[in-house]
Amino acid sequence: MNLGRSLMEVCRLYHGRGEDIFARIEVRGREHYEAAHARGKGVVFLTGHCGNWELVALSFYPLFGHDMSVVARRQNNPYLNRMVEKMRMHYNNSVIYKQGALKGMLSVLKKGGNIGLLADQAVFPEEGALIDVLGRKAWASKAPAVIAQKSGAAILPSFIHREEGRFVITIHQPHRFSGDMSEEGIRIETQALSRYLEEFIVAHPSQWYWLHRRWKRAGEESQ
Repeated sequence: MNLGRSLMEVCRLYHGRGEDIFARIEVRGREHYEAAHARGKGVVFLTGHCGNWELVALSFYPLFGHDMSVVARRQNNPYLNRMVEKMRMHYNNSVIYKQGALKGMLSVLKKGGNIGLLADQAVFPEEGALIDVLGRKAWASKAPAVIAQKSGAAILPSFIHREEGRFVITIHQPHRFSGDMSEEGIRIETQALSRYLEEFIVAHPSQWYWLHRRWKRAGEESQ
């Protein structure tokens, strides 16, 4: 039901007929973004496939008056990719594709810009750290910890969920990193960042995209 609703909402926005959707968005923790943005080192919104995740980026300019660059995987079908790209670039947004994305993200952050990063999918071992996700081993991207180290940008765990006929975007305080950028230090930070997502899933289990094979390649496949 959540995915069906999300698809219809995105279609309406794609055709310019969903402005009323923005009026139903409540932002909790706006002050955390405003304080992070004022630092001038850029902001990374760290989120997952939660609620209507596309709506977070699409509503960003109407809500905050600032642009956002979203990191996304290029669709295999070029026609579908053009359609999705057009939708994602509405409302002053831009897209950074995953292949070679680090350079593009650092460029945006250097200018004090905003990045939207979905970090709840399994990655290849060479790209990630092995952590616990909901009590089972999973490979998680090290990118957020690496980006924070290289750019000094604030990492704001942020999620959207449905609540009584409206959308609620919750922006947490910036994650505080220990400064230990050894392999073990990065693993610990990656684990800590994953906890925000796990707390969301426990609170709103029907609003996470369970279809992803989150635990693949970690020896803990779904039964």
